[in-house]
Amino acid sequence: MDGEVGQRLRTIRTKMGLSQRSLARRAGVPSSTVSLIEGGRTNPSIGSLKRLLDAAGLSLAEFFSFDLATESQIFFRHDELAEISSGDVSYRQVGAGAGLSTIQILYETYQPGSDSGRVMLRHEGEEGGVVIQGRLEVTVGERTRVLKAGEAYLFQSTTPHRFRNVGGEVCIVVSACTPPTF
Repeated sequence: MDGEVGQRLRTIRTKMGLSQRSLARRAGVPSSTVSLIEGGRTNPSIGSLKRLLDAAGLSLAEFFSFDLATESQIFFRHDELAEISSGDVSYRQVGAGAGLSTIQILYETYQPGSDSGRVMLRHEGEEGGVVIQGRLEVTVGERTRVLKAGEAYLFQSTTPHRFRNVGGEVCIVVSACTPPTF
């Protein structure tokens, strides 16, 4: 860990708009610890790093998987979208460092008859999407509607919800969720 941990921590902290002091306060560590880590003058223990990342809303895997060199990437080709779930339902995320953004944008592909699962989803935040191709049945609470290309949805995601391709062709959806849930 030759300063890379410090550089990563500084990038995440500044992207989140946090001062060293506020991150330290959230994590319950001395603010001098954050300064020393970011300056490359000390390597944190796994426990200290985990406390800092928990305070920033990141896992260790997210922290070490995002690419510092592409952190400021703005434009993405289709093959640069990060595959975060594949199979009959595929989710491809815009930007590899999901934990570094307050919004998550997905390019979703549902094979005919596939769905988001038998158990309805539920999480903090809001989500919305636009059907680009095919037909998608969206259930939010007790309300269900089949949407076709050009139609959209937007709801509080604390309400149980589910998605299902009810058409005979692949369904493509571009969706956004805040805060990120995957």
